[in-house]
Amino acid sequence: MKTLRLVASIILCSLFLQGSSAAAEWEVQKTLPPSTPGAVKDISCASGSDLFFLAAGGRVVLHYDGSDWRLLLDSGSTDSYGIWGSSGSDVFVVGSSGTIQHFDGSSWSDMASGTAQTLNDVWGASGSDVFAVGGSGTILHFDGSSWSAMASGTTRWLNAVWGSSGTDVFAVGDLGTILHYDGSSWSAMASGNSEVLYGVWGSSGSDVFAVGHYNTILHYDGSSWSTMSTGTHNDYLYGVWGSSGSDVFAVGKSWVPETHRTIYH
Repeated sequence: MKTLRLVASIILCSLFLQGSSAAAEWEVQKTLPPSTPGAVKDISCASGSDLFFLAAGGRVVLHYDGSDWRLLLDSGSTDSYGIWGSSGSDVFVVGSSGTIQHFDGSSWSDMASGTAQTLNDVWGASGSDVFAVGGSGTILHFDGSSWSAMASGTTRWLNAVWGSSGTDVFAVGDLGTILHYDGSSWSAMASGNSEVLYGVWGSSGSDVFAVGHYNTILHYDGSSWSTMSTGTHNDYLYGVWGSSGSDVFAVGKSWVPETHRTIYH
């Protein structure tokens, strides 16, 4: 699932590198080295010369500096599912069995997460205000010194996290679960939906999109969530990103024969 969410991140980096609007033509911006093993699962794009890729099913981290590729991490058998960084010298990777690793610009270190749950995604308002989400309603927070568990109020699987700031954070997951953090506590939001949600992004705290199974696209206007129609019901959407609230892409795959990959705009 996370592999397809990569497409949304590539869109972000593609538009950033072009320095243009979403109306620009599609083109391949970067090609991974031929020796890259396995599929790419996620990407963190700090700038056009600071791109980090999770490859080999999430076991390898590659860095692109604008001209050359470099292998930064080979974790062996550990599967990683999410990567985020505030800069090229402050990168977090999360994955199976509560694994969290940090890159300081020169070397990687393991961080104590305090959980054995799988961690699916990571996002931060800054390098000292980072959130990770995962299995059984797990939400962790990093304050610049250590990770600690946060009370989520749910045991449902959480798949993605995004915020407009450190006091306005959204997490989405199974059975239409949407949680919101206001700087002091997490609370459940009424989504009006029971499908699995895989991606979340917003242009602001009052303009947020969530996507998931069976063509689910939800929108939050600062007051409530509502369902948006795309005219089809066969798609599974795994990622969402936009350059603004009126220029948003949702990506995934379709179960209709010969239309396996879908992009909505």
